[in-house]
Amino acid sequence: MFSNLSKPPETTQLVLLRHGQSIWNRDKVFTGWSDVELSPQGKQEAEQAGRLLKEAGYTFDVCFTSELKRSISTLQIALAIMELDQAKLSIQHSWCLNERHYGALEGMGRWQAIRKFGIWPVLRCQLRFNAAPPSLDPADPNFPGNQPRYTAINKEKLPLTESMQQAAIRMQPYWQETIKPELLFGKRILIVAHKNILRTLIMQLDRLSQIQVMKLSIATGQPLIYELDHALNPLRHYYLK
Repeated sequence: MFSNLSKPPETTQLVLLRHGQSIWNRDKVFTGWSDVELSPQGKQEAEQAGRLLKEAGYTFDVCFTSELKRSISTLQIALAIMELDQAKLSIQHSWCLNERHYGALEGMGRWQAIRKFGIWPVLRCQLRFNAAPPSLDPADPNFPGNQPRYTAINKEKLPLTESMQQAAIRMQPYWQETIKPELLFGKRILIVAHKNILRTLIMQLDRLSQIQVMKLSIATGQPLIYELDHALNPLRHYYLK
C-alpha cells in the first residue's frame, strides 16, 4: 500500500467489503434499509476480514460505510482486529451507501412476500435491473423520510422502493464527488457496504452489463481487492483468503 500521498501513484488499491451476515440474512428476510444487527456468524466474518487484512499488511487513510449498523459494526470490528486507531482514521458514513431499498418487501420472508404480492412482483425485482419491488406508502413508518436519522435529507431524494438501476443512480454522485477524488489522490480506501450497492460499484468498475450485474455474487465478510491504474481502470481483482 502507498505511504507517500504527496502525488497520485501509478496504481492504487481499493478494498471492498460486504458486511458480515445479518440476522435477516440468516433468516432469509428482505432487509434493505431496515437497521438490523449482525448475526453471531456475521461478527465472526467481520473478525476474519480484519485478520485477513492485517495479515496482508493493509492500512487505510479513509473508510466509507453506510448509515446502517450491520455495515458500521463490520467496519468497527475489522478495524479493531487490525489494531488501527479509529480515532485517527477518516471514517465517513453516508445514506448513499445504504443497501438498495426493498420497499414494501422489507421485513418479509420470501414466501410471505409471494403470498401477499404474487410471485412475479417479487421475482422480477430480483431478476431485472430496472424492476423495483412493490412500493411503500409515503405515510408508512418504514419510509426513511419518516425516520429521525434522515430528517436532514430532502424527502424527495429518499426511496419508497428501488430497482437496482435506481440504487446505482443514487450511489453514483457520492462515488464521483467523494470517493473517486480520494482514490485519484492515492488515498488507501476501504468501503464497507451492502451487496447491491457493491454490485453497482463493481458494475461500473468492470463495465458489466445489466444481466451480468444481476447474476453477480458477493461473499459476506470477505475483502475484495481491486488493483487500479492511474485512471481507476481495474488491472485485476481478487478476494483475500
